[in-house]
Amino acid sequence: MSLVECVPNFSEGRDPVVIAAIRDAIANTPGAHVLDVSSDASHHRTVITFVASLEAAVPAALAAMTVARDRIDLTKHQGEHPRIGATDVVPFIPLDGATMDDCVALARELGARVAGELGIPVYLYERAATTPARENLADVRRGEFEGLRDDVRTNAARRPDFGPAELHATAGATAIGARPFLVAYNVYLGDTKNLPVAKEVAKAIRGSSGGLRYVKGLGMEVDGQAQVSMNLVDTEKTPLHRVFEIVKSEAAAHGVAPTWSEIVGLVPERVLLEAGARHVQLRGFSKAMLLETKVRDAVSGGESVDGFMSRVASAEPTPGGGSVAAHAGALGAALVQMVAGLTVGKRKYAAVDEEMKQAALDASALRRELNTLVVRDAESYERVRSAYQLPKEPEAALATRNEAIREALLYAAEVPLESARASVRVAALCAAVAERGNTNAVSDACVGTLLAEAACKGAVLNVRINIASLENGGGERGAALLADARRCVEEATAHARAAEAAAERAINAG
Repeated sequence: MSLVECVPNFSEGRDPVVIAAIRDAIANTPGAHVLDVSSDASHHRTVITFVASLEAAVPAALAAMTVARDRIDLTKHQGEHPRIGATDVVPFIPLDGATMDDCVALARELGARVAGELGIPVYLYERAATTPARENLADVRRGEFEGLRDDVRTNAARRPDFGPAELHATAGATAIGARPFLVAYNVYLGDTKNLPVAKEVAKAIRGSSGGLRYVKGLGMEVDGQAQVSMNLVDTEKTPLHRVFEIVKSEAAAHGVAPTWSEIVGLVPERVLLEAGARHVQLRGFSKAMLLETKVRDAVSGGESVDGFMSRVASAEPTPGGGSVAAHAGALGAALVQMVAGLTVGKRKYAAVDEEMKQAALDASALRRELNTLVVRDAESYERVRSAYQLPKEPEAALATRNEAIREALLYAAEVPLESARASVRVAALCAAVAERGNTNAVSDACVGTLLAEAACKGAVLNVRINIASLENGGGERGAALLADARRCVEEATAHARAAEAAAERAINAG
């Protein structure tokens, strides 16, 4: 199962009832799990950390934001921390099985829903930003709620990415983004006589002063000690061990040595593994070499591909062909992400860089949609089976049963049709990356298209068999579904042939 972390910040740190309501909105969303709730009265702010599947992340965040909109009034809010909204900021961070593209797609999906359903304007920031001017959260939040409320009406540069150029009267606006995991890391340099050194080291290391781009740092006194307090905003590009080495080197220039360091809050295990491997100079080390990793993979509650295949292979009727078709479509979408990722950033393909980035985002959304349809297809079968088990007598009950069967069969046709439509979009993306993406991966793109074509055809078979079970073929409604299904097959087949042609050209030119 692919997981993301989400760390929404809410402008409420004093009312435990409101904080509990927001937390419960997340916790009550299937597929979401709250890890931590941290409130600060002086900042008047609460930070909630939760993890969720790709399918559950947006519903969980939206549920919490709905409570915040209804329960927090920024016109009456005062706190130390800068803010622009009742829900001030919502970052998505990729965890196991998820990518940054997935998180960007989630940010955009949530942004559109927040603006459309909650009436709150949204600014995209960090990796989800639509312009470099909005990558830095501090720039998005400039002026806070009161300043932005006036500025957004007249300053075109402050117009939101989603929603009108008018803040919500009480809930303000929200910044939604995608970013790597942020690590709060502090290094101590002895007692307070070294505070000037801590300030000099922080100045030397932080990006805003010309140091490390992905480090924010301050020198301060904490519990009678001199501390270099840092936020490592991208530990992939600036790993923890490098930060420590530079702090140590800068401090040594002043005749001071670090006494100890600490991590505040949660940290990805990768960060510490990399630091340990660097310290003892391990070569070729990876997480896959850890015993605990192998054990977790073996006993994980998340279903593996082999686990899914085992359930398909069982004598149970679900998951069946419809679920497998949706799964095949999702695999095709995953191949789009792979080929796009192998294309983006390559000088040879600079002309299609933006197209490939968008293709990866679209594929991520389609993969999540099709993974949801894997489950929904199985559920649609159960709905049909339950309808057939309804009583036939008396006559009134028979009429109710017949209507339930009709609606269940139509629903069981509509769900795979959704899979077919999504698979057509996957096929189109596969064809596009096959024709214009990295030619070294054209065969992968072609495989994706063939999977999407098979997914579409398989899903359509499920549409047809359910329509055929209806009296008079479901009438006009059934006829419309069948016509749509035929169009899907035609389009998917056309995309598959285009991708095959691109593969043949690449092979022949090779």
